[in-house]
Amino acid sequence: MKTSIILKLMNILFWIVFIGLCIKTGALLISFFVSLFVNPEGGQDLYLGLNLHDVYSFDLEKYIGVASMLIALTAMKAYLAFLVVKLFLKFDLNYPFNENTASLISKISYYALSIGVVAIIAEQYGHRIIKQGITLEIDWGAEQFLFFAGIIYIIALVFKKGVEIQSENELTI
Repeated sequence: MKTSIILKLMNILFWIVFIGLCIKTGALLISFFVSLFVNPEGGQDLYLGLNLHDVYSFDLEKYIGVASMLIALTAMKAYLAFLVVKLFLKFDLNYPFNENTASLISKISYYALSIGVVAIIAEQYGHRIIKQGITLEIDWGAEQFLFFAGIIYIIALVFKKGVEIQSENELTI
């Protein structure tokens, strides 16, 4: 009983995270295009106080690069949250070890790994910009996603093994 309530609450929480990340991605995208084509001063407050005006003033290509990576990472995080929501929708507590659940968990781990790799690339790009004397205060979160990907991959392996054992047990009965 308690487990099903916790799962429902987590499902609601991940829906909220997914919707919030979609809104953040959309807001970043719109404010990015506004700063490019309508008002260059829009780079001062791209989203919730994110100030990329120094980068914009220094080099437009670097501004486009930083903003594009930020938008791409936010969109990837939104898709990851969507995959978790999808997992909650398909997860059956009575029959947890099934092929759909195992493949979704594997997909989540691979996607978290790809987010970590993109974040590492973005961090390195940001460090090169900072070395040129430009202020850039963005936490890309690469380490967290690589750690998360490793943990989820181990869980995916456990689920794959669980599917194998469960299918063997069904054949012997």
